[in-house]
Amino acid sequence: MILQLRKRRRRHILLDIDTQRDFLLAEGSACVSDHAEVLANIRRVMAWARHKNVPIISTAEVHPNNNGSSLIHYCIDGTAGQRKIPYTLLKNRVSFPPDTRNTLPADLLRTYSQVILHKRCIDPFDEPTIDRLLSELLANEFILIGAGTEDAVAATAIGLLHRGKNVRVVVDALGSHNRRKGKMALRKIKAKGARLIETIDLAGVSHLRCTGLCGCKSCRRRMGAAFGSRT
Repeated sequence: MILQLRKRRRRHILLDIDTQRDFLLAEGSACVSDHAEVLANIRRVMAWARHKNVPIISTAEVHPNNNGSSLIHYCIDGTAGQRKIPYTLLKNRVSFPPDTRNTLPADLLRTYSQVILHKRCIDPFDEPTIDRLLSELLANEFILIGAGTEDAVAATAIGLLHRGKNVRVVVDALGSHNRRKGKMALRKIKAKGARLIETIDLAGVSHLRCTGLCGCKSCRRRMGAAFGSRT
């Protein structure tokens, strides 16, 4: 049991779900739709968390290479695509490999601003270490961003709700691979008790909307339009 995590109830915990290059950059092996808007809003939420000193728990998929014969084509261990987007990383962070079955340090979120937990699956609650941490951690509310809406985000939100947690989902800071399935997942999450909000409701208006995007044509057009509107 993570005793010191239970002693102090935090107001918010930001759950940063699988914000990795393969999911969020145009050249990624499994890039989500509308990644330009999603990236901008993820960056804004991360900036809000830094400013408010909100603890961040990040999950990241990682799959073995299997000597080049892996059946999964994304987030392969050791590849650039498996890495997190740079601005989703805090300096004061700690990372844990998938299910080491070791007891997590009792003072984890007192020592580090960000805890990164790797997983070999879509649903984080299939990893005993992540399940134990999220189940025992006390917070008034868990705020979710990341990818993908229809799978990892939905599984995380529903898992938290089943454990009696309060959940807010920042819908425009989520990426989905299938828009129809993503919308269906959000309806299901809302029906089970999660609150759906947008980035502006959490972080307010910002001039950071077009910073930190990738270099694809979509992101360059978005950045050019933003700068053009200021002139």
